[in-house]
Amino acid sequence: MKRSIELLPQVSFSILAALSLKPRHGYEIIQQVETDSMSKMHLGPATLYSTLQKLLDEGLIEELHATESGDRRRYYQLTSAGLTRLRADAEYYAHIAEVSVARLTKGWTEA
Repeated sequence: MKRSIELLPQVSFSILAALSLKPRHGYEIIQQVETDSMSKMHLGPATLYSTLQKLLDEGLIEELHATESGDRRRYYQLTSAGLTRLRADAEYYAHIAEVSVARLTKGWTEA
């Protein structure tokens, strides 16, 4: 079966979700992902920054210039393409969750 949609990797999806609230720097992203995942996902710096680079390369996020002089932190925000992609993947997962809950509510039996 051919997939008609290529879903984002879990880490990428989680980072985009964290950035959907506001622009953030790396440590804030790590904290938000942990909160959003109910402490099930812990991002290390290597995973975070390699994924951020991929998202930058894909045009799903952009880096903001520091607003305060001397602030060495890099801030990232969603692009319109990133928001569109996050919305599409979120709608897919919401649909799958709804279908799964409905099936579980009816009672699952093996065919």
